Amino acid sequence: MSNLRQFKSFGLSHWQKHVSERAVTAEDAVKRVRSGDRVYIHPGCAEPETLLGALMARREELSDVEIVHLMTIGTARYADEDMEGHFRHNAFFVGRNVREAVNSGRADYTPIFLSEIPALFYKGRMELDVALIQVSPPDEHGFCSFGVGVDITKAASETARTVVAQVNPRMPRTLGDSFIHVNKIDFFVEADVALPELAHREISSLHNEIGRHIAGLIEDGATLQMGIGGIPDAVLLYLREKRDLGIHTEMFSDGIVELVENGIITNDRKTLHQGKSVVTFVLGSEKLYKFIDNNPLFEFRPTEYANDPFVVSQNEKMVAINSAIQIDLTGQVVSDSIGASIYSGIGGQVDFIRGAARSKGGKPIIAIPSTAKDGSLSRIVDCIDPGAGVVTSRGDAHYVVTEYGVAYLHGKSLAERARSLINIAHPKFRRELEEAARTRKIFI
Repeated sequence: MSNLRQFKSFGLSHWQKHVSERAVTAEDAVKRVRSGDRVYIHPGCAEPETLLGALMARREELSDVEIVHLMTIGTARYADEDMEGHFRHNAFFVGRNVREAVNSGRADYTPIFLSEIPALFYKGRMELDVALIQVSPPDEHGFCSFGVGVDITKAASETARTVVAQVNPRMPRTLGDSFIHVNKIDFFVEADVALPELAHREISSLHNEIGRHIAGLIEDGATLQMGIGGIPDAVLLYLREKRDLGIHTEMFSDGIVELVENGIITNDRKTLHQGKSVVTFVLGSEKLYKFIDNNPLFEFRPTEYANDPFVVSQNEKMVAINSAIQIDLTGQVVSDSIGASIYSGIGGQVDFIRGAARSKGGKPIIAIPSTAKDGSLSRIVDCIDPGAGVVTSRGDAHYVVTEYGVAYLHGKSLAERARSLINIAHPKFRRELEEAARTRKIFI
């Protein structure tokens, strides 16, 4: 009876009986997971921590359970050493909480464009037994919102054998293609808990320099895609004099709020979804969650749509801003690994780089600090490190930005590329890079 009383607090009428009949405790819900199952976890700040905690408590009962998801914010207990044999993680994007496990061989990494992951589910190439998701309470029509993350979760929820939803009154009700009906949820678990929040990173002087150069490439009326971190946050600081910017992106964080409130981001001049900021998920704070709640300015879409390069390219003046770990003198961009060690993932970088390249007036940008390890290593290199993975090919590279300026590579010869990149490398490495280019006969 306790679950019935709890769910009445959601104010349901027509759907009350349906939901209350399937309302269970977290411990009962995760009993649907069997040994050998593949379990999908709602990623990012939508991670259903109550359900995950209950699942981890069953470790001794389970073996060979595969956990799949994009980056999560929580502790990722399933990737710990003592979980071997019980759970094994397969990451589509490697976050800090599973990086050691992946590089130690206790977890797996599947490199794939974010736009193409849903097809794995829909076409049955990766069958899901159970999806553990977190949603807003259902509305009067029986629809729950995926809240802060639609991403690949909509596809997972539509294809999994069993869908278990952690229903949280603190989950914002986001709009767009972001809903699941209660009829498509097998079990409901109420959990009135705070959503995970992503800590704000300090913006350094280096980030500011890179952000200033990037902002100089952004015209009034442009549509933006950017990620998270010091560089994207710094770019936002330099956009305060711009007008009528739009958003079509994989994700954004708190920095966007001020630009909306100050009338800089209006979406008025967008050529696709005019008036709407299109996004697949957000990572941020409670302030951001409240800002997007039931806000018609934001249209949440799954990645197979929002990240589709063809869709992206329909935004004129599309500016895609993505980061990198290393780039060689020919323009090959390493973004998911440091040498042979996996660091993150492909994500949506190539989706948006290619979409922006095909946009009328579009600008695909790779942002990269000139050095690493306190200035001891150049990130612009003669040859990429052994084992490192090229995410964005030299054929896809257009703008590269460091704190020392902007290099434009597209349509340029190897010699022209090398000279442009050396010009934006850290000064103490430029002679070394010039000598390497001459040794390779890139230029004489």
